[in-house]
Amino acid sequence: MHFSGKAHKVGANIDTDAIIPARYLVSTEPEVLGTHCMAGLEPDWVQRVQAGDILVGGPNFGCGSSREHAPLAILGAGIPVVVAHSFARIFYRNAFNMGLVLMEVGEDVALIQDGDSLDIDVQEGRIRNLRTQQVITVPPLPEFMQTLLAAGGLVEYVRDRLARDAVTA
Repeated sequence: MHFSGKAHKVGANIDTDAIIPARYLVSTEPEVLGTHCMAGLEPDWVQRVQAGDILVGGPNFGCGSSREHAPLAILGAGIPVVVAHSFARIFYRNAFNMGLVLMEVGEDVALIQDGDSLDIDVQEGRIRNLRTQQVITVPPLPEFMQTLLAAGGLVEYVRDRLARDAVTA
């Protein structure tokens, strides 16, 4: 998996209510949720985002409730990947289940500024900042997690698997 886009940097401890406030949880459609992505942080934040852009967060990104709506809102805003110092564990698992790529980079998040252009190779575990040419490396995601993401998340992975098993049965 390969991604390129503009970095939209947010701070530390961005909780799921900042990502998608509870008043917008009337839908599970990513496109609907995406129109309100980060509205708890800044009401018009999503207006600056283009499809393919990259969200960059500080420590403990996705803390708070365990709502699956948060990664869906990010995907619905057109953001396929989040790079952060660290992630809240329940958000981490929910994101992969929903098909949102996460890359945890620790203190190297300081090498990325708001507006930087990033080039990300998930299989290699490499993030290149095109403004500075600095490269951040992280351990590549396990093959199974990459397969899950390539399928579009856990539900799609299981659907594909069941369909393949039915054909071979």
